[in-house]
Amino acid sequence: MAETKPETIRQVVKYNFYQVDPLWRRLPDEERRAHREEFDAVVAEFSGRIEVRPYSLVGLRAEVDFLLWLLGWTLEEMQEFSAAVNSTGLGKYLKTAYSYLSLSRPSPYVDDHQHADQEGRQKVIRPQSPDHPYLVVYPFVKTAEWYQLPLEERQRMMNEHFEVGHKYPGVRNNTSYSFGIDDQEHVVAFDVSNIDEFLELLMELRESEARPYTERDTPIFTCIAGEMDDILASLG
Repeated sequence: MAETKPETIRQVVKYNFYQVDPLWRRLPDEERRAHREEFDAVVAEFSGRIEVRPYSLVGLRAEVDFLLWLLGWTLEEMQEFSAAVNSTGLGKYLKTAYSYLSLSRPSPYVDDHQHADQEGRQKVIRPQSPDHPYLVVYPFVKTAEWYQLPLEERQRMMNEHFEVGHKYPGVRNNTSYSFGIDDQEHVVAFDVSNIDEFLELLMELRESEARPYTERDTPIFTCIAGEMDDILASLG
């Protein structure tokens, strides 16, 4: 991040999934090249204030071409960035297919189970390492019944989740919280080193005791990390 913030300030976490209008691909090569350079310059300009992580979904999902995962400290920063994107030449051909807003915070289930990158008063979401080239993102909602269970019972079931997760070290969890500020309760984002490993993890978690308390965990987006200019070039 551009600067270190106090523990009392939580990160604002934003996921903007964009779809490119096919009409943009029919523009002259020089015009599209100028649009890409302008868009790339906007991302570079804001990268000193917020963190912008670009990912490609070209060929991986029908209605989304790329993701910009934004990490900052205020809602206003997110608005300013989106306004700047909208004002670009490419922005005029972009549709925000999905948008998720959340905040970072420590999990309520880690007091008894210290989990990597979650200790302390605030969980800070950090950039993926080079050995985690994939990102899997989805909104997540628990049933109302889950929150009526005693905390001890929920903790016991979450401990099972932690134990399963430790069997798959190539998968790193970046859960953020949306209670009251967006339609979902969480946004779950996994940095993944190997997609095969992630599939095996999720298959095993489907058999966990807590699974019946999941109300919604779709749509699911599988993304590939890349440089902004390379991702823009892949659009057409």
